[in-house]
Amino acid sequence: MSATNRQGAGLDLRLDETGTALIATLVPQADAAPIDADWLRARVEALGYGELRYLATAATLLLSHYHAGRPVAALRLAERVDASLAIHVSPDGMEATLDILPAQGGAPITKNQVLAALAEQGITEGICLEAINQAIAAGAASGLCIARGRAPVHGADGYFERLVPEMRARVPRIKASGQIDYRDLGEIQVVHAGDPLMLRHRASAGTPGATVLGTPIPARPGKEVMYAPQLTGVAPSPDNPDLLQATQTGQPVIVKDGVIVEPVFTLPAVNMASGNIHFDGSVVIRGDVSAGMSVKASGDIEVGGVVENAQLEAGGSIIIKGGALGSIDPKNSNLYTLRCGHDFQAAYAQKVRIEAGHAILIDDMAMQCELTAGHHIRVGKGKRGHIIGGRAEAMLSITARVLGAPNRIATHCHIGISPALQKEAHELAAQRDGLESQLLEVSKLLDFAHQHPDRLRPEMLQKARQTAASLAAEIARLREQEQALQAQIALAQDARVVAEEILHESVEVHAGNLRYRVVGEHGAGQILMGTNGLELVALSATLRA
Repeated sequence: MSATNRQGAGLDLRLDETGTALIATLVPQADAAPIDADWLRARVEALGYGELRYLATAATLLLSHYHAGRPVAALRLAERVDASLAIHVSPDGMEATLDILPAQGGAPITKNQVLAALAEQGITEGICLEAINQAIAAGAASGLCIARGRAPVHGADGYFERLVPEMRARVPRIKASGQIDYRDLGEIQVVHAGDPLMLRHRASAGTPGATVLGTPIPARPGKEVMYAPQLTGVAPSPDNPDLLQATQTGQPVIVKDGVIVEPVFTLPAVNMASGNIHFDGSVVIRGDVSAGMSVKASGDIEVGGVVENAQLEAGGSIIIKGGALGSIDPKNSNLYTLRCGHDFQAAYAQKVRIEAGHAILIDDMAMQCELTAGHHIRVGKGKRGHIIGGRAEAMLSITARVLGAPNRIATHCHIGISPALQKEAHELAAQRDGLESQLLEVSKLLDFAHQHPDRLRPEMLQKARQTAASLAAEIARLREQEQALQAQIALAQDARVVAEEILHESVEVHAGNLRYRVVGEHGAGQILMGTNGLELVALSATLRA
């Protein structure tokens, strides 16, 4: 017999009586040929026991005995192992994963076993039977998601829906780029008593979710919106408290958290025959405003003709279809000033003082004027647009097609944060700090009442709760105003003066203590804050467009 045929002589491999283990016995033979680990492993597979879990440590011991000629009575060399499973729930309870260690000659995992393990751990929500079936068919799994919780669907915030799209707005409309068409103000829209103006859509409660263990996850309700108190000219509908209706004929105007209706006073012209106009609402003048006259309105003022050496004051916007002419008197800053709380618009302006809370927009030319706007000044519509001489001041931008004139007329532009804005921010912060101190004291009282429920009278406790709610609401309102101011202050860091076609010599730009004087004539350019102060840079075609 060859040496190869004598390999493994005296070695016997067979299953035990339970059929769960492969037992090796060895009766040493003097002429047995040497064997190694590969031969032994191949022998186990050849006998049909390759699926069993092979015990490498036992195999090493068996080989050492074989080569030393020592007998082995019964050595467990391999064994049947059933498949095992483990289910893990994520810390947030939103996912359950399955691990399956495959069988080694033993029984595989069944679907019923997986379902039983899920039930044992209390996992009832979002079980994916398809994923379980795939794992069972594969016989193995690692980190397989077999159950997923339901995330809550948070409620939608309430909102206001305008029912009269043409309404003018009395709210800030500022973007960082300044690319807003302030001119699109439209005609004064007139509504009548009973007309629907605005609909409040209530916040939704949302849909709660659940973890895989069935633990509810509450949904966060949406934030309700409330109509501002004391809205004039409007009232809730008798059939629907969320619907605002006009109670008088007038101009609907969007304000923060609502809409108001301002009376509209219309007249052909303002002159000696009409007298000065003071009106609580909006004023429409079809013709001109003559020299020396005064028009004051809490709403908008719209003039169809020309305003000459007159004084206009509007709580809203001023729109002059013609031009504005004046003669600035440096000794009297209030004489013949055109002042409005929001936007000013005119075809042209010459030697007039204009003050606007948001934007000044002039189609053709502003010559030797004093222009002051809270955010933007833009002179130019179509192919025209000159600022010649005078002074222009705006926090965010001053834009014209042509700045200055060839004869070097001094033209002063001031951009950046106004001291008034900084002062307002400090005052709001101080006011909020005071209210927060009051709220802290009321909170201490409520905490005392919670710990000693019998020490305070019910009416006192109710009053304290109402005070706390009122203070919290006012603090939230002030905080919103502060955030809006801080956003404006941040935008002011990108303030600029833009000449879209020509920038003439003798134009001066001021930003706080910084000053830039234009020397020579330049093409399209912009003066803005650079690393070393104000600097002039070319204006790209994209920005000019």
